[in-house]
Amino acid sequence: MGVLECDVALVTGAGQGIGRGIALALAAEGARVAVVGRTLSKVVDTADEIVRRGGEAVALQCDVTDPEQIDTVVADVVAKCGSLSILVNNAQTPAHGTLLSVSEEDYQGSMNSGPLATLRLMRACHPHLKGRGSIVNLGSAAGMKWDPTGTGAYAAAKEAVRVLTRTAACEWGADGIRVNAILPLASSPLMDGWAELNPEAYEEYLRTVPLGRLGDAETDIGPTVVFLCSPAARYITGHSLPVDGGQAFLR
Repeated sequence: MGVLECDVALVTGAGQGIGRGIALALAAEGARVAVVGRTLSKVVDTADEIVRRGGEAVALQCDVTDPEQIDTVVADVVAKCGSLSILVNNAQTPAHGTLLSVSEEDYQGSMNSGPLATLRLMRACHPHLKGRGSIVNLGSAAGMKWDPTGTGAYAAAKEAVRVLTRTAACEWGADGIRVNAILPLASSPLMDGWAELNPEAYEEYLRTVPLGRLGDAETDIGPTVVFLCSPAARYITGHSLPVDGGQAFLR
């Protein structure tokens, strides 16, 4: 039996990248996983892979910037799976560029898909998580760089997620809900494309990672989420945990 054998998890942005890796890792430990994302074909692919490996999954389409779709997808998860005990807020539309170049539309999109969607999903799931629930939100170390040039809008959204994480942990601890954030560094289609276009810059970036490589979404990031949602982490809440090969230094 896996450590999450009795759990039902909802993972947003699970059609690709880190979200997909987390969904696969949770399923490998026995959780029934609601694979949620904006593009149905992608989440269906992830769910099919979970089932192919012997796990249980349901694919559900949801645009996390739409509050009505959030309420619907949470209700669907509970109806299809019978319960809900884990929420992973991974979905996020990034906004890159300097403060003078980033558009207000992109900035607002990043805020809507990041901290606002995180708040809405946490509130929608709260009644179902009471008693033994766990939430893992995805933050970023981008907001802790000494120079966040070019990533300020994205970092602002992720720092807001971290504040919401700490607040929910403090306010909902009495409800039996633990809330933590991870700050991951992992391979992704975006990172892979950057490596191809700028191999020298990519290699220089890797030198800032003490372990010398990017993480793997399923085998490096996923197990950390499994741990935070498992009974082994029952006394851990309100924290931001870098999962980045040692790159970030939290004080």
